[in-house]
Amino acid sequence: MTGHLSERTRFAIVMAFAIAMAWVEAASVFYIRALVDRIEPYQADPLPLETMNGALGHVELWREAATLVMIATLGVLAGRTWRRRAGYAALAFGAWDIFYYVFLRLISGWPRTLLDWDILFLLPLPWWGPVLAPVSIALVMILWGTLATQSGDGADNATSAPGARWTWALACVGIVLALAVFTIDTWRALLDGRDAVLQVLPATFNWPLFWVALLLMASPVLHQVAFLPTKKSVFRRL
Repeated sequence: MTGHLSERTRFAIVMAFAIAMAWVEAASVFYIRALVDRIEPYQADPLPLETMNGALGHVELWREAATLVMIATLGVLAGRTWRRRAGYAALAFGAWDIFYYVFLRLISGWPRTLLDWDILFLLPLPWWGPVLAPVSIALVMILWGTLATQSGDGADNATSAPGARWTWALACVGIVLALAVFTIDTWRALLDGRDAVLQVLPATFNWPLFWVALLLMASPVLHQVAFLPTKKSVFRRL
């Protein structure tokens, strides 16, 4: 049904969907945080036990899972190859994440700065980090998604070029490191039970390890840029 659409048009449709979805996400989070009086998440009792152990907590976990399914489905529908499907999913995730914070700021006045702490995700355990951290990852996802979907022959050349698999191996290592940085405090608290996990308030963020993780995650982007056609626009019509 969408086979006649150019990659530019697909790009625009995916971005429009991701931005609209970001507004829905920001509105949903605002409703929930207002309900439990946690507009600013970094405070004592950040995830109230009576809320997280009740129906609202379970609904929120399923909402997060459903969001990931929606993004993956969008990628599958938008792309004509598996590489482009992954690219559109990454593009959607990155745009959704960044505009989520933009809209949340407009709705609630938070975050005040990019260094404000946030609960980034709840599955399988709460992830904590300054807003700048997920936004940085989102930018990398947008860059790779754009290159994977819009660079034509350059994407195929990068895939078959020497070292391509190594870049993805490095990216996987980066993902694991980033997850460790985001969840290290909650994993430690897990020894004291689930209630202790919900009460975690990290004191420090391991920026050096995070920047290493981000650089590793950006390996496929850097590798693909190296194989872009030199005289063609990334956004040329395919």
